[in-house]
Amino acid sequence: MIRLIDNMPPGTLGLEAVGKVTADDYRDVLRPAVQDAIERKDLRLLYVLGKEFDTYEPGAAWADTKLFAGHLGSWKRIAIVSDADWIEHSLQTLGWMVPGDIKVFETDELHEAKMWLVGLDDDEDDEDDDD
Repeated sequence: MIRLIDNMPPGTLGLEAVGKVTADDYRDVLRPAVQDAIERKDLRLLYVLGKEFDTYEPGAAWADTKLFAGHLGSWKRIAIVSDADWIEHSLQTLGWMVPGDIKVFETDELHEAKMWLVGLDDDEDDEDDDD
């Protein structure tokens, strides 16, 4: 399932994947939550895949692709919080396909991820993914 995260900085949206994520989660939780930001064309998303996350249902992966591709100009920043190495490796390989800026944070860097979403990170700029 996908659940909303409280106490997010203004202008950002926080979501956490728990257990098995399904296409219904995208339809019932994610899509309604991002609608305002999509209309503003300023979507800054925190997505936590913590210890309680298990897997994606195949239909969820397709829903994910449709959501990203359908609103390319709306995505500004995506912060992924996870300790799973495969996520970071996947983004290194496929990150160029993701709209906007994307960055992976460890689970103990949740606060830093939130600050990066709103541009309050002091030690990095957005040019570091050109390496």
